[in-house]
Amino acid sequence: MLDIADELRRWYAAGRPFAVATVVATGGSAPRQPGAALAVDAEGRAIGSVSGGCVEGAVYELCREALESGTPVLETFGYSDEDAFAVGLTCGGVIDIFVQRVDPAAMPEFGAALDAAGEGQPVAVARVVKGPGGLLGSALVVPSGEKDGQGGFGDAELDATVRAEAAAMLDGGRTGTIEVGADGSRCGEPLTLLVECRVPAPRMLVFGAIDFAAAVVRIGTFLGYRVTVCDARPVFATAARFPQADEVVVDWPHRYLDSQTLDARSVLCVLTHDAKFDIPLLERALRLPVAYVGAMGSRRTHLDRLERLRDVGLTELELNRLRSPIGLDLGARTPEETALSIAAEIVAHRRGGSGAPLTGAHTPIHHDTGRGRTRVGSAA
Repeated sequence: MLDIADELRRWYAAGRPFAVATVVATGGSAPRQPGAALAVDAEGRAIGSVSGGCVEGAVYELCREALESGTPVLETFGYSDEDAFAVGLTCGGVIDIFVQRVDPAAMPEFGAALDAAGEGQPVAVARVVKGPGGLLGSALVVPSGEKDGQGGFGDAELDATVRAEAAAMLDGGRTGTIEVGADGSRCGEPLTLLVECRVPAPRMLVFGAIDFAAAVVRIGTFLGYRVTVCDARPVFATAARFPQADEVVVDWPHRYLDSQTLDARSVLCVLTHDAKFDIPLLERALRLPVAYVGAMGSRRTHLDRLERLRDVGLTELELNRLRSPIGLDLGARTPEETALSIAAEIVAHRRGGSGAPLTGAHTPIHHDTGRGRTRVGSAA
C-alpha cells in the first residue's frame, strides 16, 4: 500500500473509500514483491499493480467485491498447468494477496502512514492478514524513532509485540510477514501480519566529477537512488555538469565521507582513479557497513591500489569487499555503457545474481524469491 502512497493520499484527502489489494507473500518467479498494491475506488478507478498484468483483472474484481461487502479476503494466485487459461501467473510463480476496504473517516491510522510515506519519512504498517475475523485488516502504524504509533489490535501486549517486530523490520527497510500469537506471545491462536516498510531512498555516492560520473548519476537516479557527486575540484563539481544529481559537493572525498551516516543499502562508486583521493577514501569506505564499494581503474591501477591500501593497514578481508575494476564485463566503451556495467554489478551484488546470460542457464531468474515464499520475522 505504501508504494502508491502519493495517489492514496489524494483519495484520503477527498474522503473517498477504496479497496486495496496488497501482495503478502510470494513464491517462485513472482513478478511483484510483498507490499506491491492495487487500489480501486467506488467509481472503478484503479491505481498500482500486484502482478505486472497476470492477475490484475481478477484482483480488480476482488477489490470491487470488498468495496461492496466490507469483508477482507486473503487469496492465493498461481499457475495451473491443467488449464493454461485459468486465472493465474503465467510466469510460474505464486502470490498471496490480501484485499480489504479502507474508509478514510474510520481509519485515520492509514492516513497517517500514507502521509509519512508521501513526505519521505520512515514508517511501518503492520496489518493482520490471517487470523480471527474480527482482527482482519486492523493495523498498527509505527513511525521511525517513536515508541508509540497509531491504531492497534485492542490488546496492549499484542500491540507491544507487533510494534517491536515492526520497528526492527523498519530499521532494516524490510517488508514481509511475521507470525505471533493473538495474545502477543508466540503461543495461542496464531496471527499472520504483513509489515510494510517505507524508508527513504538508498544513497549512491559518486566520487570523481568526470564524464563517466554523469552517466552513473543518470542510471543511479533511474534505479531509485538518492545520488550525490563529490569532488575536491570546484571547477568540475558543479550542478550544471550534473543536473540529475540530488546534490553536488565540493570537498575532499574522504572528509565528506567522514561526515555522512550511511546504511547497509548505500553504494559508493569511486571514479577518481587518483591515489591522493582514492587511498584515504577507500581506507574509510571499506570499513563501513555499506552494500557496495567499487573503484574505477585498470588492472594495473587496481594492483597498485591494493598495495597502497595494505600499507595503510587494511586487511585482506576488508580488501575483498572492493569491486575493482568496477563493473561487469560488458565490453563497455562509452560513459553510458560503462555506467550500465556498473549498475549491472550493483544489482547483481544486491540480488545475488551471477551476471551470466539467462539464456541456457538453470539458475533462478529472481534470486531473492527463489527459495520459496518470502517470510520475514523471528517466527519465519
